[in-house]
Amino acid sequence: MTNAIIEVVDACKSFGGLKAVKDVSFTVGTGEIFGIAGPNGSGKSTLFNLMTGIPYGPTSGEIRFDGNRIDRKPAHAIARSGLCRTFQKDAEFPDLTVRETLLVSAVYNGDLSASKATNEAQSVLELAQFDPNRVDMLSSELSVYEKKQLMIASALISKPKVLMLDEPASGLTKPEIAKLDALLLGVNRAGVTILLIEHVLSLLLSVSQRLIVLNQGAILAQGLPADVVKDPAVAEAYLGGGV
Repeated sequence: MTNAIIEVVDACKSFGGLKAVKDVSFTVGTGEIFGIAGPNGSGKSTLFNLMTGIPYGPTSGEIRFDGNRIDRKPAHAIARSGLCRTFQKDAEFPDLTVRETLLVSAVYNGDLSASKATNEAQSVLELAQFDPNRVDMLSSELSVYEKKQLMIASALISKPKVLMLDEPASGLTKPEIAKLDALLLGVNRAGVTILLIEHVLSLLLSVSQRLIVLNQGAILAQGLPADVVKDPAVAEAYLGGGV
């Protein structure tokens, strides 16, 4: 593995007597696609929350990004440092076009001037493999997959070092998942490290170099994807007895 761009050390999150994340530790290498799997309620999205400060940080433990501790920084400072995320629910401005949405993101998230924002919007649309004939469509008129592309492009326009994606394949068909696979690999080849939470195991196994599986807030297994899914504990807790 190359130098670690993310280091999570004994991260915990408690809500009263409930420990949603329990002593989670892992590293993500620069340029890696790192997968996170686990059943519903296992703590995956909560872990993303702790790493980005949206809407809360860890109760205890340390999170370092690009060599700097970030677990006590505000969410906007973490995002501006180059650690950006998407959410399970697609978020778009329904009354704005694709182009307008990206211009808003470029000026606000990317802190760009209007002229630079236009050029950057074109660049990230190409990276997100968005159909150039549909950039003037209203966001509300897009297909499910196109909304995923727009969500990813809106994150990319801030030029993140690390892009954190929370179940981007949700609601997609098999052909669309194949297109998403190619999209993620293209983004990664462009120099963006990716953290990927995903229930679609075919996608997770295809693109991830390493993988962790969470269960009840703790790491159940970690390592190479092909090895992790063969772990009997993973099969028992997550995969219903096998793959």
